[in-house]
Amino acid sequence: MEWKNIYRGILMGASDVVPGVSGGTIAVVLGIYDRLIEAINGFFSKDWKKHFSFLFPLGLGVVFAVFLLAKLIEWLFEHHPGPTQFTFLGLIIGVLPFLFHQSDAKRTFKGKHILLLIVGAVLVASMIFFRSGETEPLETITLGSYAWLFMSGFLASAAMILPGVSGSFLLLIIGSYSTVINAVSERKFDIIAVVAIGIVLGIVVMSKIIHFFLENYTTATFAVVIGLVIGSIFVIFPGWPTELSEMVISVGTFGVGLLVAFLLGRIEYKGG
Repeated sequence: MEWKNIYRGILMGASDVVPGVSGGTIAVVLGIYDRLIEAINGFFSKDWKKHFSFLFPLGLGVVFAVFLLAKLIEWLFEHHPGPTQFTFLGLIIGVLPFLFHQSDAKRTFKGKHILLLIVGAVLVASMIFFRSGETEPLETITLGSYAWLFMSGFLASAAMILPGVSGSFLLLIIGSYSTVINAVSERKFDIIAVVAIGIVLGIVVMSKIIHFFLENYTTATFAVVIGLVIGSIFVIFPGWPTELSEMVISVGTFGVGLLVAFLLGRIEYKGG
């Protein structure tokens, strides 16, 4: 078992709780995105044991973070939304040099790849215009509600595995975020189970699509991924603070995010 994946999973799970931050982006920061896609796709092959040893600790970390950090993330966004978002902003901007280096953009990117990058950035950035008025958590659950929650999980997880596209933000747009986060906080296991099934199926389907494009159109896929990450900057950016004290704190948390991205990169490069 690759037990160090537990801390990676904790980071991915914590980010997946945050509207605007993608677990796929954190996987890129950690340098395990390609491996993650390969492991999900290879889980049903003869090499399933190798992929299981990678995915199981990662999954434990994600579940641990979602259940234990959901309340903390909720509290931070309720009481300190600006500085919290600036932390994630720093984290995401900090990963861009690594992405450009990994894709060897200076040498491999042509005009069509730059166009794909721009399209990816615009697609994600445009999500900011689709914020729906988030409803209160559902009190009465019907069969139709379960179907809606299943599709919410499916769509959110498909987005979740794409760098730059936030599954939680998609839940916010659909209008199911408060219901799902409340179910996690209050341990409503019927809702959790339905959403979890949708999430697993969504991850499997989307990972197969991404794997195909990574295998056959590597440079173009990197261009789109970088575009998606750049676009998420506009979604997460909370606006400039109006008070000097909050501005100073936000600049500090932004620096923390940049530093964390840098240190994670160093750890992953040394640790392999």
